[in-house]
Amino acid sequence: MRGTTSYHAGRVAEDTVAERYRRQGLVIAGRRWRGAGGEIDLIARDGDAVIFIEVKKSRSHARAAERLGQRQIARLFSAASEFLAGEPKGQLTEARFDVALVDGMGQVEILENALVA
Repeated sequence: MRGTTSYHAGRVAEDTVAERYRRQGLVIAGRRWRGAGGEIDLIARDGDAVIFIEVKKSRSHARAAERLGQRQIARLFSAASEFLAGEPKGQLTEARFDVALVDGMGQVEILENALVA
């Protein structure tokens, strides 16, 4: 039961974050995009730029941030590289990695450009 609850809480968190980016005028280009290297929770477009968004949910923003480890970051970079290979400018596409932290009350804190390759 706990796994099911966590899954649904994660989906709601992703929906909340996606809506926040949409309100900023960005287009959500992908949800749970899966490549050989791993999965990216959300992918947004800001003009020609691509924003890869990792969503972390926990009781507090601090606890959510603690849940992002080095192995997961490496998988994100690998999946993002695979996604960018399909873009017109390939690896030269302007891109950034944001981390969206969602607490137990549903409050969102977005850390723009939080991960640097």
